[in-house]
Amino acid sequence: MADGFFRSDKESLLAVVSSVRRHRPRVVFTNAVRDRHPDHGRGAALVAEACFLSGLRKVITRHDGREQEAWRPTTVLHAIQDRYIDPDLVVDITPYWEKKMEALRCFRSQFHDPASTEPMSAIAREDFLPYLEGRAREMGRLIMTTYGEGFTVARPPGVRDVMDLV
Repeated sequence: MADGFFRSDKESLLAVVSSVRRHRPRVVFTNAVRDRHPDHGRGAALVAEACFLSGLRKVITRHDGREQEAWRPTTVLHAIQDRYIDPDLVVDITPYWEKKMEALRCFRSQFHDPASTEPMSAIAREDFLPYLEGRAREMGRLIMTTYGEGFTVARPPGVRDVMDLV
């Protein structure tokens, strides 16, 4: 789907429905419901709608020539990206913080480079990666850990044992 130009049309929805049915995730992570980049909110809405549609038997999709079975994830989690949104759920990511930063550095060409001649962007600012750390620390503080990742939900996730909550 084209950056900046995709829409939640039948073709796009069915492509995501097919992927959900093929991979059968219980939990789906997607974009923020509203954010600086218009694609993020559109992507969030597209994925959430496709996750619902993927559970409807009368919505027909095929993969490798075979009709796919209906499948609906139990939970769709929306990331909190550029714009602050009060989280509905915060996950302790303290043990994974360094791995997350390592993964982000794989995209270093998008971040601050003092030698770059590219136009400045919101994520190319020198303070962007420290900002991400600050956001993760803010989310972690809510659950009394060092780093946290916040998410919003349209439908509250369930837990089998209330004692599993931190």
